[in-house]
Amino acid sequence: MNHEFEVLYREYFPRIYAFLFKLTQSRDLAEELTQETFYQAFISFHRFRGDSDVFTWLASIGKHTYYRYLRKNKHALETVSTETISAFTSDSGEQLEDTIERQLMAESAKKILLSLPKKYQDVMILRIYAEMSYAQIGSALHISENSARVIYYRAKKMMLEAIQNEYDM
Repeated sequence: MNHEFEVLYREYFPRIYAFLFKLTQSRDLAEELTQETFYQAFISFHRFRGDSDVFTWLASIGKHTYYRYLRKNKHALETVSTETISAFTSDSGEQLEDTIERQLMAESAKKILLSLPKKYQDVMILRIYAEMSYAQIGSALHISENSARVIYYRAKKMMLEAIQNEYDM
């Protein structure tokens, strides 16, 4: 089992890390959550039945790992990533104010996403951050592909309305 898991780790680490980096916008936190994701996957590997593909299973564990992190660190969404700011300002020539404004809007959208009912959150996170197809989302959440599409559409509409209300658009 160790060798099988080592192969799985090498193959899927980059995708899980990228998924968690999109969620956190922090290299260090994404690395930490990716390690925790694979640790959780390792200890529950014997329960993996193959009902979904491996990436879907790992992304689901990663999503739950991220949720646990947010519950334990309620301030996590309130900080602007200095990593993100320095990356944007050093190379692109973008004004610091524009970078901060974009970061704050992204954090606001993430807060709105996390305020949605759980089934909407799950579908949105898997679709946007893990870049899963509706079929993969359906498999991961034990719903139909069509249900995943409908939930995504409704969640998108709910988020747009919340953003419009927040910014009085």
